[in-house]
Amino acid sequence: MSGAVVVEGAHVVTVSGTEHPGGHVVAEGGRITAVGPGPAPYVPGAEHVDGRGCLATPGLVNTHHHLYQWATQGLFADGTLFEWLVGSYRIWHRLDAQVVADTTAAGLAHLALSGCTTASDHHYIFPAGRGDIVAAEVAAAGEVGLRLDLARGSMDRGQSAGGLPPDEVVETLQGALEGTGAAIDAHHDPAPESMVRVAVAPCSPFSVSRDLMVESAALARAKGVRLHTHLAETLDEQEQCRDEFGCSPVEYAERLGWLGPDVWLAHGVHLSDAEIARIAATGTGVAHCPSSNARLGAGICRTTELLEAGVPVGLGVDGPASSELTPLAGEMRQALLMARARRGPRALSARGALEMATLGGARVLGRDGELGALTVGRLADIALWRVDGFGHDVIDDPVVALVFGPTPPLERLMVGGRTVVDRGSLTTLAAGEAVARGRAAHRSLVKEARL
Repeated sequence: MSGAVVVEGAHVVTVSGTEHPGGHVVAEGGRITAVGPGPAPYVPGAEHVDGRGCLATPGLVNTHHHLYQWATQGLFADGTLFEWLVGSYRIWHRLDAQVVADTTAAGLAHLALSGCTTASDHHYIFPAGRGDIVAAEVAAAGEVGLRLDLARGSMDRGQSAGGLPPDEVVETLQGALEGTGAAIDAHHDPAPESMVRVAVAPCSPFSVSRDLMVESAALARAKGVRLHTHLAETLDEQEQCRDEFGCSPVEYAERLGWLGPDVWLAHGVHLSDAEIARIAATGTGVAHCPSSNARLGAGICRTTELLEAGVPVGLGVDGPASSELTPLAGEMRQALLMARARRGPRALSARGALEMATLGGARVLGRDGELGALTVGRLADIALWRVDGFGHDVIDDPVVALVFGPTPPLERLMVGGRTVVDRGSLTTLAAGEAVARGRAAHRSLVKEARL
């Protein structure tokens, strides 16, 4: 359990409706015990952090990622989503537990350095005989020290069954269900302070059978965990669903029991007004991935309309191979710019983007009340941004300084009160080691695949 930490003198944004210029945050035993203006109450034996010149926010929550894709960045740079996937599948089928461990270490280290304290990773490639991939990912996340929401994905619909991925990449229906159930039993921790949660996450309608979608939903609800999948990302997907199922992706998902307060969908780019209303009415969440959607030319998510309808919306980096080296903090700026490009300068504010990256993400992952705000009783996941440096120091509003321009230096990042980043450097896994492991994974996959 972490010792007491007192942050004083920072501009504290609770993301629950209050701000405290020159305020304080106190963490004891992994939770926030005091927040407010002015000096902190006396806490015997506490570590004191000078927050002057800094902005204190909740740690950022990444609601959709593919950590293994760290190894395949920069490839198929001009392809559509389907073209990019077809090319990538030829490489990804070589994944093994070591590659996953190394890409997890590199990817989570990079996320930590961008202010992220919780990351949901959608991993759906499980080649046979390549080791315990789930256990490797969980262990690597423990080395970095971030909270991991492992969305155990699956694909059972290869090309011979009309799907997009090659047959050597997919699992059988039974194998996918058994592997997912085993991951939940071995690693899911429902405790409020949990460092590892597991969700059930068949990949997408174009790579998963109807039976796997239906039985995955039943498995998740029997185990008491959440459901996740890609949906309504591209026009190609819309056309395929209408040709094959006679309906839109959202309508197909609802037919299969895939809308509800225990479900969140990645992307949600192509949604009608009626579909947004249905997503809102069912309490379904959306992971907005603006940089990836732009990189792949998928379109722009209607985040303003989703938020106005009351849909829980969080931010996601998506895979590093479709959003190269994107920091999670940078997605706040991207989300703001995308929304304003569609709907004008009042479509999304700096504080709205920050809320999407924190409290919105906590709601999407079913952790509202635990994460996402600097309020008494929540977990002490805290980001301290230095906004008094060159450039940022001429912006009087520290939240605008965080969101509108380049990401400010990260002074401190705490997960449950434990320091993971101090003055821009990792305190857990050495940054040099994370870099080396990411490079080794790249060589293992890409260079050998080209032999």
